[in-house]
Amino acid sequence: MTGFYRLFIAAALSLLAVAGLAAAQSDERRAEAELIADRASVAPGDTFYGALKMTMDDGWHIYWRNAGDAGLPPQLILEEGTTLPETAIGDFFWPLPHLIPVVEGEIMDYGYDDVVIFAFPVTVPEDASGELRIVAEADYLICESICIPETADVSLTLPVGAPLENAVAGAEIGEWIARVPTAFAGEARIEDAAELWSLSLRLDGGFPEGAQIRFFPFQHEISHPAAQPQKAGPDGASLILTPDRAGKITETLDGVIRIDAPGADPIGYEISAVRGEAFAGTADWDVAPAPEGTGAIGSGGEDAPISLQRIAMLAFFALIGGIILNLMPCVLPVLSMKAIGMVQAAASGHAGELKSHGLWYTGGVLVSFFVLAGALLAVRQATGSATLGFQLQHAPTVAVLTLVMFAVGLWLMGFFELGSSVQNLGGTLANRGGAAGAFFTGILAAVVGAPCVGPFLGAALGAVISQPAPSVIAVFLAMGFGMALPFLILSFVPGLHRLLPKPGKWMDTLKQAFAFPMFLTAAWLLSVVAGLAGAGAAGWTLAGATALVFAIWIGRQGGRVRKAVAVAALGVAFIYPAVQANVPGAAVSGSNAAAFTGTYGEAAWSPETVEAMLAEGRPVFVDFTASWCASCQVNKLTTLKTRKVQDAFAEANVAFLVADFTQKDPMIAQELKLRERAGVPMYLWYPAGASEPQILPELLTQELVIGLVEG
Repeated sequence: MTGFYRLFIAAALSLLAVAGLAAAQSDERRAEAELIADRASVAPGDTFYGALKMTMDDGWHIYWRNAGDAGLPPQLILEEGTTLPETAIGDFFWPLPHLIPVVEGEIMDYGYDDVVIFAFPVTVPEDASGELRIVAEADYLICESICIPETADVSLTLPVGAPLENAVAGAEIGEWIARVPTAFAGEARIEDAAELWSLSLRLDGGFPEGAQIRFFPFQHEISHPAAQPQKAGPDGASLILTPDRAGKITETLDGVIRIDAPGADPIGYEISAVRGEAFAGTADWDVAPAPEGTGAIGSGGEDAPISLQRIAMLAFFALIGGIILNLMPCVLPVLSMKAIGMVQAAASGHAGELKSHGLWYTGGVLVSFFVLAGALLAVRQATGSATLGFQLQHAPTVAVLTLVMFAVGLWLMGFFELGSSVQNLGGTLANRGGAAGAFFTGILAAVVGAPCVGPFLGAALGAVISQPAPSVIAVFLAMGFGMALPFLILSFVPGLHRLLPKPGKWMDTLKQAFAFPMFLTAAWLLSVVAGLAGAGAAGWTLAGATALVFAIWIGRQGGRVRKAVAVAALGVAFIYPAVQANVPGAAVSGSNAAAFTGTYGEAAWSPETVEAMLAEGRPVFVDFTASWCASCQVNKLTTLKTRKVQDAFAEANVAFLVADFTQKDPMIAQELKLRERAGVPMYLWYPAGASEPQILPELLTQELVIGLVEG
């Protein structure tokens, strides 16, 4: 995968870590974690091996450094009380993993079950004395048919003095270090010019007869669930690899090969394959596939990329959906800014200014959707899946967006004027004839509106979200163009701008009235911050709003010192709440928590709960929702929480399940991907006795839902 996607990976992984910590509600663990060492005591300047030992319940597994299509690798997070500098503790040695098929032919993971030991080197400081302590938190995702993020407090204390071996722990650690792949003694080449790639492995004397080989990549260049047909020869072996839909090799293809030979323990080698033609003598005859259950299994492959005609059709649906997006509740408050700008531009009497306004707004929307598509592709590359609205699962982003909405409300109320007070503070947002203001409005509308999955968008984006990058970007740009199209037409079609009202005193009143939807939007986003990162983060966001008002107030007083204070306060207003929101607090959990236990929703959703309810003969309604999804909240108020619908559910004994996607949840993301939906809302209706659900429209009505229940 190219460096284009690497830009966003760190942010995506931290988002997942926040979600994982929030989702783990149960005190019951599915794994025991402990720190062990190959020494009973250590000497100053010594180097020894510590290790994180994981013992899992039957049927549960954790993940390798590359989890595959879904999952997260375990990590050890040092905490207060550790007497070593962080640089003294080395990285994990990753033992050879095995395959973990999740959905046959569709989802494949890499990891471990039963017991695994992750060794790491530790260097004792030269001036060490007394005791050496390592205090840490083991953070891991453990899965069976469901996945549960867990943490465990672990510690290790060793006296500093004469070095003394720990024979028992040392033997365990040594056994698992021996399972870590070593450097490959041969050569590796990857031929990636064709539709399928060929990985050629040359080794003096070849591989053992009957050996099965499987390649495990460090990144996501290949399709993880695809089979890897094998050929062999006197000088080595070759594997046929299926590239990922967006797969591309930059310089080398890096990973490990696992070799399962008859009558021998599996062994692994780390390889770095360079581009080139296959070695002679490595693909002379076919090798029979490995029996199911070995480390070399692999079944099926991903579907081929969809046709250009299909992409064009999806782009058309995205265009229509983008137009409809202007009517969604999450976008309407921002469009009030746009409407005021259009009236002002039309009043100038210059058609060129109105056209410029429309072009700059369209540019802001398109740039935002392009960046959003790139970020989504990066999240997909880092985690194996991605959904629309991921940016609103990141508490710092939501905190900043809350303050932006609050600032816009202050502007609409006339608390400050863009281009005067703000310009004095160093901003030029709406200067230069309104071009920057129109561009900013386009960005804001796209950021707030993109998570709204309205009509036409759910299916279109869901079908394209796993396709190669150009297809994803094309459909996202079509969606953005559709969102901007009504205003673009209004700007360019002669005579249409005459339909706009003439400016007058009424505009000041209307402008101030539009401030209240912005304040309500800020309040809604503040509740999302509280759900993601706790009440403390929401409190700091309110403090940021106070600092924002102070910055504007002090900036209006004039004077160089006051302006400097205003700039500093403005920086604190936005930066500090974002930093505080990045620290997890008492957050709302994902689908595995009983987030809805009152009158709304009978239980939290899981595939097992659906199966259990259907086995009882009950129909099932599933609401895939999130607190940051405005469309979801509207559907709750107008339909799902109404007395008529609640009574209909009760009379028909409907099992009403809620899948809360406020924070990133791998299980919900997997279900959205399975149903080819890009994000929430998604509503599934299982009639009694049905094995597959009916996917309902993104906008619900009481008549629709009651008709399903009574039908």
